[in-house]
Amino acid sequence: MKIETFSEKETFELGKKLGAEAKPGQVYALLGDLGVGKTILTKGFAEGIGVTEPVSSPTFTIVQVYEEGRMPFYHFDVYRIGDIEEMDEIGYEDCFYGEGVCLVEWANLIEEIMPENTIWITIEKDLEKGFDYRRIEVK
Repeated sequence: MKIETFSEKETFELGKKLGAEAKPGQVYALLGDLGVGKTILTKGFAEGIGVTEPVSSPTFTIVQVYEEGRMPFYHFDVYRIGDIEEMDEIGYEDCFYGEGVCLVEWANLIEEIMPENTIWITIEKDLEKGFDYRRIEVK
């Protein structure tokens, strides 16, 4: 499915819709360059699950866990990961194959350990269509 958004609010609302539809055990991979809106989409996703606390990118902690929604939400940012063994150390399998939902920013960096049924979301800019335009593909 391909979606176009024309504002941060629309990108947030798409994330919220995806979060509202998310089911326990699902893993979402989120791809896109720096500044493309991954965190905006993630904040909407978290709200769709029922997370009320502020959501920020866990760049230095690799994973942030939010427990107060309708299921646990595991937000990964693997941009700074050195190697796959770091994922073992933080117990990613408990998150990927547990009762919560995972969203992994920069998942292409750990593609070999992503579950087979991962839902891949790619966000791209196209400045010719406007500064806030985003083309978002979900597959």
